[in-house]
Amino acid sequence: MEWLDHLNTSIAYVEENLTGKIELERAAQLAQCSSYHYQRMFSYIADVTLGEYIRRRKMSLAGVDLQRGEKVVDVAGKYGYDSPTSFNRVFKSIHGMTPKEAKQSGAKLTSYPMLTFKLTVKGVQAMEYQLIDKDAFQVTGFGLKLAQDM
Repeated sequence: MEWLDHLNTSIAYVEENLTGKIELERAAQLAQCSSYHYQRMFSYIADVTLGEYIRRRKMSLAGVDLQRGEKVVDVAGKYGYDSPTSFNRVFKSIHGMTPKEAKQSGAKLTSYPMLTFKLTVKGVQAMEYQLIDKDAFQVTGFGLKLAQDM
């Protein structure tokens, strides 16, 4: 399953560059496919677009930085946002609160962990089974009538 290793290498590249520039061509090259197929394959396997994955990861890390006491404007710049306004909008869409609210003690944020690809194959082991005919039987129980509101 060498292709899984290539995908995981490309995700590691994305993770290493969350505070810098992520080049789609480089990520695709590490996955050993075209950028077009990389984006399609990523979306199909991860059930989220590459862009959305990157956005969620950046906001997960931004939340940690804010709770450590860093300034909103500094965190916004760190994760590639030119203005605090656009950072606030994206942050709120991910966490359900503003960055200022996230800085308060006890704030509960949403975290999206790093993605890794694994393949699990099941059903390789043989199972013994036997079909048995059973006579008909009745199932009994208690009935309860419920009133409907109309």
